[in-house]
Amino acid sequence: MAKKLYRSKTNRKIWGISGGLAEYFDIDPTLVRVLTVVSIFISGLGLIAYIVMRFVVPER
Repeated sequence: MAKKLYRSKTNRKIWGISGGLAEYFDIDPTLVRVLTVVSIFISGLGLIAYIVMRFVVPER
């Protein structure tokens, strides 16, 4: 069965995007959050991607 990406309901700070990505890739959610913040400050595309994912990725 194929894995699907969902927003996390249990491991969330804002919308559960980072928690959902961490569950999907089986990594630490803190690492995903740090990479998200770094990408927001480097180019700003991280913020756009995060907002888009909020509406595109379904909640578990």
